[in-house]
Amino acid sequence: MKKLTLPLTKEDVKELRAGESVSITGVILTARDCAHKRLITLLEEKKPLPFEIKDAVIYYAGPCPAKPDTASGSCGPTTSARMESFAPALLDLGLGAIIGKGEMNGETREALKRNSAVYFAAIGGAGALYGLSIKSSKCIAFDDLLSEAVYRLEVEDFPAIVAYDCYGGSIY
Repeated sequence: MKKLTLPLTKEDVKELRAGESVSITGVILTARDCAHKRLITLLEEKKPLPFEIKDAVIYYAGPCPAKPDTASGSCGPTTSARMESFAPALLDLGLGAIIGKGEMNGETREALKRNSAVYFAAIGGAGALYGLSIKSSKCIAFDDLLSEAVYRLEVEDFPAIVAYDCYGGSIY
């Protein structure tokens, strides 16, 4: 398993190949459908985003509330195809990586190649495991969306698989 420390550099991304198992440590952001829609609306209105998108890693997930003495509850991936209409625009702004579940379309794959970015697959049904890798969690945008808000997560040894590499390689 390849250990990755965020933020990823373009050189890091260029060394990754579809099918490799990785362990991610660093800061990732969560964002689901509603948050993505708001981000795109802000961009269309020429307003600043509530966080730095360049080199960020967005996890398509919504964390469950934390139990006592934990940073987060279960935090499993949602279906990435639901973010298809938003992903290319964010990748073109410098988003460094996506973490989600399932295949994405050709437009997103082309945006990953064009921007030397990567898509990591997380395992559906393993939300409790992913919750254990979260060391801190803080809502940083759109708190009215509750679990669909944007959270800043510090993760340690977050397991994933390189689903699409920056060369067009795919596990699908």
